[in-house]
Amino acid sequence: LFTESKVWFEDVQIFPDVSNKRVKVELEIGNSTGKTGEGVLTVCAESFNTNKKQKTIPKKIPIKWDAEKTKVSFEYDMGDDCLFWDEYRPALYRLELSLDGDGIKSTKDVQFGMRELGIKDKQFTINGRKIFIRGTLECCIFPLHGYPPTDINEWKRIIRIAKAHGLNHFRFHSWCPPEAAFAAADEEGFYLQVEGSCWAAFGDGTELDKWIYDEIDRMIRAYGNHPSFCFFSPSNEPSGKNREQFLGQLLQSLEEKDNRRFYVAGAGWPQIKENQYSIEHAVRLQRWPTLKFDQPPQTYDDYREHVEARPVPVFGHEIGQWCAYPDLTEDKQYTGVLKAKNIEIFRDKLQKAGMGDLAHKFLMASGKFQALLYKQEVETALRTPHFAGFQLLDLHDFPGQGTAPVGVLNALWKSKGYVTAEQYRRFCNDVVPLARMKKRIFTSNENFESVIDLANYSDKDLTDIVLEWKVTSDDGTIIKSGKFEAASVPTGELTHIGNIELDLSNIKNAVRLNLDIELVGLPYANDWDFWVFPAELPKVSTENIYITQSVDEQLETKLNSGAKVLLLVPRSRDADTLGSFQPIFWNRITFPRKKEHTLGFLCDPNHPAMSNFPTYYHASWQWQNLLDNSQPLVLDSLPSEIKPIIQPIDDWNDCRRLGLLLEATVGAGKLLVCSIDINNNLDKRITARQLRYSLLSYMDSDKFEPQVNLTIDQVKSIVK
Repeated sequence: LFTESKVWFEDVQIFPDVSNKRVKVELEIGNSTGKTGEGVLTVCAESFNTNKKQKTIPKKIPIKWDAEKTKVSFEYDMGDDCLFWDEYRPALYRLELSLDGDGIKSTKDVQFGMRELGIKDKQFTINGRKIFIRGTLECCIFPLHGYPPTDINEWKRIIRIAKAHGLNHFRFHSWCPPEAAFAAADEEGFYLQVEGSCWAAFGDGTELDKWIYDEIDRMIRAYGNHPSFCFFSPSNEPSGKNREQFLGQLLQSLEEKDNRRFYVAGAGWPQIKENQYSIEHAVRLQRWPTLKFDQPPQTYDDYREHVEARPVPVFGHEIGQWCAYPDLTEDKQYTGVLKAKNIEIFRDKLQKAGMGDLAHKFLMASGKFQALLYKQEVETALRTPHFAGFQLLDLHDFPGQGTAPVGVLNALWKSKGYVTAEQYRRFCNDVVPLARMKKRIFTSNENFESVIDLANYSDKDLTDIVLEWKVTSDDGTIIKSGKFEAASVPTGELTHIGNIELDLSNIKNAVRLNLDIELVGLPYANDWDFWVFPAELPKVSTENIYITQSVDEQLETKLNSGAKVLLLVPRSRDADTLGSFQPIFWNRITFPRKKEHTLGFLCDPNHPAMSNFPTYYHASWQWQNLLDNSQPLVLDSLPSEIKPIIQPIDDWNDCRRLGLLLEATVGAGKLLVCSIDINNNLDKRITARQLRYSLLSYMDSDKFEPQVNLTIDQVKSIVK
């Protein structure tokens, strides 16, 4: 706030010195009188948002001003009991400035916080304590109004939703938010990365080169005092033939001028020597070589090799981008200036495809699968020593670029119903138990082994804590439980707690087990599924089952004679749609060349065909090898009565009825069609061997009674 005066405070920048409990104040005094003058500057600071109030001793400073603009610099003592700002105790001050003299009276209040950013062991510190940045993007998505809110309460609402999901950071993708966002983040204790309002080419000698300098200067003058303003990048994924030289010079000038935050040349790239930190694609699941989805599922690997090779702290760039099926009821929430016509289009497509009744099931099945992938993303980051943090894309959906439903929340920051904030915080929080398992798939002649770590990025050391664990089966039976010895876990560290071993020899049937770990007396817990399959399977009689990979005359003859037939459809590498565990990335409108067309699957876990293969109604990690070795069949030509036992969820833009496992009567025979490879390398592919056993056991039983009839020509139409 300021009063009108012919001599005024044009600009005030406050530079906290936490170690010495003082601030350096740099003033610019404006003057419209055309005359020089002198007076007394009175300075005082008072906290305003904490239970503990503190007011500093006022200081009077005689100053002189020139006929136009004058710069003044001084230091001010905040007192021995000054309050510091961070995500746990976001104490804020107002610096009250008053200028009196020569008939001049001018006042101004400036909000700031006592916080100091640093770097230790390639991780960021705040006031000397290590922090882990758990962030998401904010891409200027505001469907109700069409513009960013300028109301502090609305920004507090959004920030509190992010915090409820365990986050402490926003990256504003290619834009700078309004004052209300900074003020809300200050009060909520939330770390912000702001960007230079463009996604462009630099160093080409265009007007943009000058504009970006001017715009950044305006941004820092306007918002530089906010303690939440911790990170800055000129752009997202910048281009330009001379970008490295241009951005290097820009960063150097910023670092010399204002050390209150850290600077990086661009989100994603380039990696240049002037970067104070880096934001990189390499440290996310799509890019990390040892974590590709065609590898056995595990929770062991991390990014330490890459992080150790970097000279500065590393953020994971736009990690995730795993899609769920759009919520086709979301358009009812669009009560403002924008209408969700995209949702209407997707709903119409699904209804025309005859699958309108599956919309909610598609959402829930794909969403549950999406949440598992984000859990893997976040935990991989947390179990990496000296990793600085990550920036999700995204906690909520992006309705542009063809629609990217990549969030567990919709574009209005509302839950889509398949994961709660409490469930999300189990794996994304300031304290997270972590289980390192080299594999998730075991046989009964092996021992289950897991290394247990604890990531502690809370505001304090955890002293004499006890971690309890238990392994349970699907029906809740406790297979084994235990507790680790009391341990002290320092803040800012990834600490090894102990190991868990479990003899699996007593397990006779295929089973999904769950390892659950919780901190006794503290609100932190986490859990992981793993699967155990019999080392030796009983033999299933195939005397009455004809197994083939060809749709030929012999198949037709067998079916007409009343035989049971298992048709195994081989994978075609030339197909437009390849089966994959990996779901759609961002969306296929933006990335049309990607062959991942699906979003997991929908299945009936209680169908007798699955009686010896434990599964949810959605995809999970025991399906990884199976889906990566599958070929979705397009069933659009078949009667709508055909309901696949396993139905891949197609891209919402294509809306094809797909199947991996389906059954029908053909002539006098019974047909089970499987387009998952359950035929090759079964000595190494445990899940394929088990699924084959489950299907054959089903076909050999009296439960194999398909209810829908197909002709042989209809069968031929889906197997090409």
